Amino acid sequence: MPHRPAELTPTLDTLAHSGAGPLHWLATATAMAAVIAAAGLIQPAASATGPTPAPASGPRASAAPAPDPARATYPLDCKGLPVAVTATAQGDLDGDGRPETVTAVRCDAGSGTPPHAIYVLAQDKAPGSAPRVVATLLEAARKQTATDLAVRDGVVTASLLGYSSPQVPRYSPDVKQLAKWRWTGGKFRQELTNSDARSV
Repeated sequence: MPHRPAELTPTLDTLAHSGAGPLHWLATATAMAAVIAAAGLIQPAASATGPTPAPASGPRASAAPAPDPARATYPLDCKGLPVAVTATAQGDLDGDGRPETVTAVRCDAGSGTPPHAIYVLAQDKAPGSAPRVVATLLEAARKQTATDLAVRDGVVTASLLGYSSPQVPRYSPDVKQLAKWRWTGGKFRQELTNSDARSV
């Protein structure tokens, strides 16, 4: 009696793959594509719930708010009149990572053109402390009006309008200067550029 090879006993594995035709493989490929697409959609959501990226380093990331000019007391004698802050600019002027506020201030006379003073404010680190004046860039005694106050790259700039003589009406300044103040060697140094008086 010729020997016949033993027949394999069917198992779950052999039954699943026996007689697989093109429709079977198409269905399998479709299912795999669906799984891969779903994984692609889930991945961004999963990464969004991952660790929070570390904050950017540098002075801007750790800087405290700039001093509030409304809370400061200014050394300006207004003879009982209120003080008006007409312009402000903020920036780190001394490179310590904490912003200062530069303010253009004058007496609120209600009429006329009172001269400006320009002050630099710093904020003490003690909680609840008021800003304090740490430098005077322009004194009111110079009888000039400040416009275009700005801070860029640690340099304070302003246009200063003034008068060539006491006879010039206060409402019509005829001298214009571009002023720059830069913190150097532990103090503010001023640079002035004169403009043509007729251009004012």
